[in-house]
Amino acid sequence: MSTTMTIRIEDDVKDRLDVLAEATQRSKSFLAAEAIREYVELNEWQIHETRAALAEADAGDFASDKEVRALAKKWKVNAA
Repeated sequence: MSTTMTIRIEDDVKDRLDVLAEATQRSKSFLAAEAIREYVELNEWQIHETRAALAEADAGDFASDKEVRALAKKWKVNAA
């Protein structure tokens, strides 16, 4: 299922979309919908991961100093 939506974009972006649509033999509508879908998925993921990290921090779920030193040693990073 899909729906129609009207958006405003800058002239240069529209021109670039025209060129991309022609080069890929895809419609501008397809490319725009794909770009929006990818943008939404990425931002949903970032928000989910941020909320999960905040929940861990609120619960005090942090690596110990010993764990951080071991990881730094493994990757040969000076964590001091």
